[in-house]
Amino acid sequence: MQEIWIQLTGTLFLDIPLARWSAAAAIIFVTVVVRKLVLTSFQTLSQKLASRTKTQLDDVLLTAAERPGGLLVYVIGILIAVHTLNPPEESFPLVTIADNAGRFLSIFIAIWFIWRLIEGLSAYFSARAMLTESAMDDQLVPFIGKTLKIFLVLTGVLVMTQNMGYSISGLIASLGIGGIAIAMAAKDTIANVFGSIMILVDRPFSIGDWIKTSKFEGVVEEIGFRSTKIRTFERTLVNVPNSSLANMVIDNIDGRSERRIKMRIGLTYDTTPVQMKKAIAGIEAILINHSGVDQSYKLVKFDEFEDSSLSIFLYYFSASKVWEEYLQVRQEVNLQIMHLLEELELDFAFPTRTLHLQSDNNI
Repeated sequence: MQEIWIQLTGTLFLDIPLARWSAAAAIIFVTVVVRKLVLTSFQTLSQKLASRTKTQLDDVLLTAAERPGGLLVYVIGILIAVHTLNPPEESFPLVTIADNAGRFLSIFIAIWFIWRLIEGLSAYFSARAMLTESAMDDQLVPFIGKTLKIFLVLTGVLVMTQNMGYSISGLIASLGIGGIAIAMAAKDTIANVFGSIMILVDRPFSIGDWIKTSKFEGVVEEIGFRSTKIRTFERTLVNVPNSSLANMVIDNIDGRSERRIKMRIGLTYDTTPVQMKKAIAGIEAILINHSGVDQSYKLVKFDEFEDSSLSIFLYYFSASKVWEEYLQVRQEVNLQIMHLLEELELDFAFPTRTLHLQSDNNI
């Protein structure tokens, strides 16, 4: 046994003892086995977490780390093997080359892991966005994912360049000046993108909502990154920049739970108090018995003596906020009121003027 050890340590191959070659080979073998165990552990852990946790974020993290983790095991194993060989620096600087390559590959592995993590999170949040009513987040999630990837690549290139021994201070200064110029040129676009984000976060409206502002009124057809398309009731299409829309006072008509109906009924002045009481009671009964009228709040009051009529004030809400159903409720109530007033022999008042003529007998 001692003779074998002496032979291994004394016999050289490329100026390196066979013992070191044997140890390096053993390390490479162990590295392959450890990588296989690491990948199997990731898969097993992912399956266990998937069955025990409700969220998929842990699955996304493990999936993103699986392949980069396997490559990292290779890099660490090879570096240990090279340091074990430790060839003479003057004949072949393998250790220096391996260390530099190891740093480079470690940065690459980190970037690769973050890249896969961004892809996994983008897929996860895109699936969540599909469950919401708004189409804005369906577009925003991929946009944020692509932006993060671009930032990651630029950062990775700068870090790798720095680790290769190049000075990046001048490059960063140039990028800073160029970034300022680009930001100034694209300030409106950037403002619209942030406006889109604010619309998504605040959710003042969704696609299909009828909205009203001080400048326009219509139905939201599309919410983009730069602008929102509004279809007006004249059937024209208005493109509103999101930066402007985010700062407007928006009245979301479809955001209400029901629609208000406010009106007056004018009766002629020959209506008696008894008839007026019967008319009010009858109108109240109509509102109570109609299924399309919201019963939480309603008013029927004789409130004013107008110039040409006795005015009854009606204030109630339709149970549905759908425009057509709202109009149907209003029509049915109005027709029933007409039948009621006809039964009570009451007449609707309209603007009239009585002219009195007086004759002068002295003429």
